[in-house]
Amino acid sequence: ITRPAKQQRSAQAQAEVNAQAAKLALYQFHACPFCIKVRRTLHVLNVPVALADAKEPANEKVLIEQGGKRQVPCLRITDDEGNVTWLYESKQIIDYLQNQFAHR
Repeated sequence: ITRPAKQQRSAQAQAEVNAQAAKLALYQFHACPFCIKVRRTLHVLNVPVALADAKEPANEKVLIEQGGKRQVPCLRITDDEGNVTWLYESKQIIDYLQNQFAHR
């Protein structure tokens, strides 16, 4: 299976996307089919989000204590004021990513 092509942007637009992506982290399991869907969306949208393996004890602890439950995929979103939102469910995460990055 081949990967779809990444979205192409100008260097400036990609730099803006990279800066916004630096405020995101995806808590996930490598083989989880819902996580794979989210990672594929990140690839297509060309959004370099940090991945956190939720099977690692430190990441699992953060996910449960701050996110509220041990469920993946989970997107950790930090806004400009430092407020953190934990977004669960692959469809909601993909919708968020499409809204934030598809037309940039």
